Amino acid sequence: MAHNATDHTQPTGEIQKPVTGWIWKTFFVLVGITALEFAVTFIMDPSTFRNSILIILTIFKAFFIVAEFMHLKHETKGLIWTIMIPMALLIWLMVALITEGSAIGEAIFSAFK
Repeated sequence: MAHNATDHTQPTGEIQKPVTGWIWKTFFVLVGITALEFAVTFIMDPSTFRNSILIILTIFKAFFIVAEFMHLKHETKGLIWTIMIPMALLIWLMVALITEGSAIGEAIFSAFK
């Protein structure tokens, strides 16, 4: 008994090219943000304003990475808000602690001056 096995499940024709456009877009956005961070770092004098700009750019870059590579932008809005609201509160807490810490540090420094 001869078996003539023909597999018709194999696709025929050309192999599709990989879709890499979104990877390059993400790459260039991250390179642009990083270049802007370097420019801000080396052009501006050290100050709270410069540090604030760098922190904002870093948070924006982190959000973009999470949205693209962890596929958060494709999730439901409820899940996105569940992640973003605690993150925003954590950032607010960090800003408040840094502000209070610098005020206390200045008060102590001026007391012993």
